[in-house]
Amino acid sequence: MYVRHASEIWRDFPELVPGVLSAGGITAEVRGEAVDAVVSEHERVALARLANSPEGELPEVRAWRRAFSRMGLKPTQYRCASESLLRRLRKEGSLPRIHPLIDVCNALSVAYAIPVAVFDVSAVTGGLEVRYASGRETYLTFSGETESPPPGEVVFADEAGRAHARRWTNRQSGLSAVRDTTSEVLIVAEALHESAPADVGKLVAALAGVLGDLWRARPAHTVLTASAPRFDT
Repeated sequence: MYVRHASEIWRDFPELVPGVLSAGGITAEVRGEAVDAVVSEHERVALARLANSPEGELPEVRAWRRAFSRMGLKPTQYRCASESLLRRLRKEGSLPRIHPLIDVCNALSVAYAIPVAVFDVSAVTGGLEVRYASGRETYLTFSGETESPPPGEVVFADEAGRAHARRWTNRQSGLSAVRDTTSEVLIVAEALHESAPADVGKLVAALAGVLGDLWRARPAHTVLTASAPRFDT
């Protein structure tokens, strides 16, 4: 299992900073109060930022909006995952509870305003490459429908030609979504803003710490660069 970004992505988005983490031993049965404490702590951090500035004005989100515009997408129609979560948090005051790991990752995502994708590696063939779609990939929605991303769209594609995310950080696939049966995961956090090198490093380290505390996992993690673009689990 591996994750990498295609050379064309590094060429077109040289400011990209991806952090990656892999962990096993994941279960849906962890102490609920411990998960709630982590989630509440990071939601408070995000809400404090939102009290001073709406999500669309945060530098982390603005960088993704610029990237979406460069990809030919309307930023207010297709939002990066962290912006969508921040928007929901601002309106509702808290995030929905889905799965302990997803809840934790979503909470850290809003605290750092950086998109965080979590993949069940049992549903991924070979590895994941963030690249421009060829037009032959298939994408399974959460409702069970199959879509075909158009050529040139940025996707997370595996070796079987299945897209596990569309429009880069906009929407993940139901195929590799975390479920109660998930035990091994790959987590990818990506940022484009000026302080991304420091922020992504802190985010990945924080995620590793939480996984160690709650699941007793020993995750491997790193921050990728154009000169070291691949992470092998």
